[in-house]
Amino acid sequence: MNFDETDKKLLSFLQEDCKQTTKELSYKLGLSVTAIYERIRKLESSGVISKYVAILDKQKIDRNFIILCHIKLTQHKKEYILQFEKEVMNLEEVTECFHVSGDYDYIIKIGVKDMDDYRNFMLTKLTTLQHIASTHSSFMISEVKNTTAIVL
Repeated sequence: MNFDETDKKLLSFLQEDCKQTTKELSYKLGLSVTAIYERIRKLESSGVISKYVAILDKQKIDRNFIILCHIKLTQHKKEYILQFEKEVMNLEEVTECFHVSGDYDYIIKIGVKDMDDYRNFMLTKLTTLQHIASTHSSFMISEVKNTTAIVL
């Protein structure tokens, strides 16, 4: 989809704070409230804006121990891949899962309270998934960049 400069600015403002009113956005962009409303509706109906979410502070909800876990499956059979993906979707501690190329098959991002919580997650949930051959975990030392914004 092609975006004009106004669409790009509008999307930037919405990514920064989607709770801004159409009146606030119209003031910032120099357009009428109706024009802003119509542009937003167009972006939503075309799927450019897929949803609105609240981003939680991981520290305040005790989920700031972040792990990137590399997972290798026993085989690359279609049914093993589909089974793993279905099962990982049900793990509430997993916030992101990527099927990747290279030495591992998947990288998952896990958020838990602390090392004990992660150990419990590994023993009671992750290692019970079928077809996992091996895992390799890396723990976050500090967060250098974390953004949901996409610059257009």
